[in-house]
Amino acid sequence: MALFGHASEVGIATLVDRFYDKVRADAQLGPVFNQAIEDWPGHKVILRDFWSSLVLRSRRYHGNPMGVHRALPAFPQALFHRWLALWRETAREVFEAPAADLFIGTAERVAQGLSLGLEMGRLTVDPPSRIVGPLHIVP
Repeated sequence: MALFGHASEVGIATLVDRFYDKVRADAQLGPVFNQAIEDWPGHKVILRDFWSSLVLRSRRYHGNPMGVHRALPAFPQALFHRWLALWRETAREVFEAPAADLFIGTAERVAQGLSLGLEMGRLTVDPPSRIVGPLHIVP
């Protein structure tokens, strides 16, 4: 049974905490995230601000997610799918359907934007790659 009926700061904090606890323990995502993030409590605060800004329009987040993620090692597409699967699961545990759907849809757009942006960034950094047709990248 979901804990919250609508998006709220407390709900966002619960979602972020539960979700990233799952990520840290996940066999696929855990090694990647645990290597990249040293200060989990501080990182969760940033992520709460990020989701609050996206969903509640609080304007608390002032970072550059694309820039931060570009500085990290390549993130395989399969891990984006795993990240989204855990996010969907956790959003449905924390929120009732309309709010869960809002968080899920927003996460899907964020993941798609990051995935495309990171791939395009690698194309500009790695000249031997070329695009063959729409979004088919050939090394």
